[in-house]
Amino acid sequence: MELTPKPASSRQPGRRYLIAILVCIALLVGAMGLLVIDRTMRLSALDEARLAAQNEAAILAAGLESELDKFSLVPLVLARDPQVRSLMQGDRQPLAGLNQRLEQLAQQTGAAAIYLMDRDGQTLAASNWNRPDSFIGSNYGFRSYFRSAWTSGVASEFALGTVSRRPGLYITRRIDSPAGPVGVVAIKMEFDLLEASWAKATSGVYVTDSAGVILVTSKPAWRFNATRPNPPGKRDAAQDLRQFGKAELARFDPGASEAAVPLIESVHPVAPTGWDLHLLSDPSPSLAAAKANGRLLFLLLLVLAGIAVTLAAIGIRRREARAERMLNERTTRLRDQLQQANRLATLGQITAGVGHEIRQPVTAIRILAETGERLGERGAHDEARANFAKIAALTDRIGTITDELRRFSRRGNRAPRNVPLRQVIDGALLLLRDRISQLGTDLVLPAETALDLLVRGEHVALEQVLVNLLQNALDATGQEGTVTIEVTQDSQFSLLSVTDNGPGLASEQRATLFQPFATTKPDGLGLGLVISQDIMRGLGGDLVAGEAATGGNFTMVIPRT
Repeated sequence: MELTPKPASSRQPGRRYLIAILVCIALLVGAMGLLVIDRTMRLSALDEARLAAQNEAAILAAGLESELDKFSLVPLVLARDPQVRSLMQGDRQPLAGLNQRLEQLAQQTGAAAIYLMDRDGQTLAASNWNRPDSFIGSNYGFRSYFRSAWTSGVASEFALGTVSRRPGLYITRRIDSPAGPVGVVAIKMEFDLLEASWAKATSGVYVTDSAGVILVTSKPAWRFNATRPNPPGKRDAAQDLRQFGKAELARFDPGASEAAVPLIESVHPVAPTGWDLHLLSDPSPSLAAAKANGRLLFLLLLVLAGIAVTLAAIGIRRREARAERMLNERTTRLRDQLQQANRLATLGQITAGVGHEIRQPVTAIRILAETGERLGERGAHDEARANFAKIAALTDRIGTITDELRRFSRRGNRAPRNVPLRQVIDGALLLLRDRISQLGTDLVLPAETALDLLVRGEHVALEQVLVNLLQNALDATGQEGTVTIEVTQDSQFSLLSVTDNGPGLASEQRATLFQPFATTKPDGLGLGLVISQDIMRGLGGDLVAGEAATGGNFTMVIPRT
């Protein structure tokens, strides 16, 4: 039988291990969840980056197509111009004015050069007529764009300039007359501005022809590299040298780019040249943002899970607290009932002695009253008045005894207060006076100064514990024994000890002193010391068994004021 509930750790010895296992499982699930979220966000970010790259490639290709369409109209218009046809047919009179027209047209369209060639490829007029690198007088009959335009009417070729050594696209158209072909008009467009804008906005852009040779690119080092291998003998080294300035084209590998993750390549056709625009996009920023968003999502889920677990834990804690409160309430009621039962049992044991304490004054009151009546009849009023004063004193004594009995038997806990030790000791001795007298016990009391000490406690509770200790001491000493009450102090407590000269306690008895139902008395329940110790601990003190040379010793540890 326990008067106080067991702590949670003793009620659930495996709870800590269960919590540790649950924490490990939660950490494992969290790590797996983080990996799943990271992978999902990464794949989603890659898909979005690919889609964005495709859209951007389409936009860049559309811009390039627009530029090509704009320049392709110039040769068409010039091939039908009367002055151009007149020049090609041998009339040199409009040559000066035509050169200036071509210069103005080149400035307006942004062309690198516009020039007119006769049937032999000899340049007759050019937009750069007044510059040191003028095309006038140069023969381009060896160029593919000239030969193809002469045979098919229209042609284009991307090549290095023979004079400027600058790469560009040559768009040509044949000049026809009623008598037949008379010459070719050519326009050269360079992509410096377009390539510069690409270099600022993207990780890499390049345009390849049908053979996979890079023509236009945001990185000049990539130009004229071959993006796919060419079987031996398939390419004309001499033609490559004239067109690209290289007899052998280096192999291009997009994977050689310095990037934290592999670049995304998006390809979009460029009409109507047969070119392909390649856009290289670095998905690192998107992946980093996706990773950050994934971690944020994981953190949010973790917070939500933490809130859910916290709410669940609070609910469980409240239920446990409610159950513990109910257990404490039941325990408190049980403690009160046991304390009350112990007080009533103690009263039952001392009833005979208290009855004797009351019967003696009652008998004396009756005798004094009868004597006072006879003294009054004889006129001895002063003697009768003295008897009445004695009767009043005896009734006060009876009142003191009955008040002590009523207070001792009263049920219920009262708040601790400052209590003089004298009241506690006097009350206990009043209840046990008759038994002490009958046994002839030699009772040794503390000094008067010790009796005046104040302690912090509850009067009835302290008195109940002292009565239990004195009862046990009287049982141990028997007839003509000695019981000593001593009071000492330390920094925090007052120590009230009860020592007897009885047979003392064996070691096995000491080991079970404060265990319920452990007793050396044939008719004892073994609850007196347990209840007494519980009372003292409830007051912030304790009840301990001390060592004595002979007999037993118990000390009430009482908080000081």
